[in-house]
Amino acid sequence: MGAPQVRRVSVIVPTCNRAGMLNEALASIRAIESPDLTFEILVGDNGNMAETRAIVAAHGAIHLEVERRGAGAARNVALMAATGNYLAFLDDDDVWLPSNIRSQLALLDQRPELEAVIGQVISTDHQLRPVADEPWPVEPPGEGDQLLRKMLSGFFPQIGTIVARGRVREMVGNFDETLLGGQDLDWMMRIARLRKLGFVRTPCIFFRGRPYGTYDALQLARIGFDRTVFFRHALPEWRIWRSPLDFSRAYTDTLRQFYQYFLDAAVERAERGERRRALAAIAGAFRVFPGRTTYNLLAPRPLRRAFLQIATPLRSAPAAGKQDVLSEHIGSPSSGVAPASEKDH
Repeated sequence: MGAPQVRRVSVIVPTCNRAGMLNEALASIRAIESPDLTFEILVGDNGNMAETRAIVAAHGAIHLEVERRGAGAARNVALMAATGNYLAFLDDDDVWLPSNIRSQLALLDQRPELEAVIGQVISTDHQLRPVADEPWPVEPPGEGDQLLRKMLSGFFPQIGTIVARGRVREMVGNFDETLLGGQDLDWMMRIARLRKLGFVRTPCIFFRGRPYGTYDALQLARIGFDRTVFFRHALPEWRIWRSPLDFSRAYTDTLRQFYQYFLDAAVERAERGERRRALAAIAGAFRVFPGRTTYNLLAPRPLRRAFLQIATPLRSAPAAGKQDVLSEHIGSPSSGVAPASEKDH
């Protein structure tokens, strides 16, 4: 009986000034290593924390300095240095689950026509406590044209779940560094357009979220990038759309998450008497869908009630609310979208 096949996977990890979370991320990668599955971990670092290099070394990973801004630049430097037969990814604020990697490799063995496989995500809060009842997506997104339509209609696979054959690097190229948001979706979309992207119903990562309603500036920055990614891939694939209306619905679904974010934030802030922050959320909704926002302000909808609630406030907004508005626009150091931390979807 022959020796078991040893798989060598290059894991690309972009990071920027988040040493504590990076330590958790790298530990989760090493935790699922075994004699038949080894990892070359490449950390692309465009931050300036001295602790980062020590943490990378402690996990036996390779530290790569990146002078250019953005997660795309950090991923590209690591991607070009990768020597494994397979490629995988992990954002520095997420964590791999023990079930990650092997299911994707098994499907690639069974389906030689596939070049990459994605899996499921468990959404968590900032403390990595699950916030959803089931892994996402609950139902398989399909393959070929069906998967491509879903990815162009609001389904954003998380790059931490993907395993790709090493040759994908030559097939689809590097990450687009001009996209400070959505560049991971853009890269995966190129594989999907080859009709060579599969799916496994396996929870692969804990996806760390931020407290809802706390990242207005990040959402505003992403709108333009996601529009760019949509038109870049939707227009050349015009044959998958049944009609112009079908195309329009896909565009709406792509940006729906941004609109819903600002809609909910406006209502919640108005209820708390945070007048300035509620107005900022309404302005954000206008940035996404001006016509729909106008309709919701004129019709008997929650947004209209929220606007009327803050239009003639009985008292001034709390001082803390003013500081919150300022902090959202100042933000913090990032490896991607400035001024907030990188997390594309």
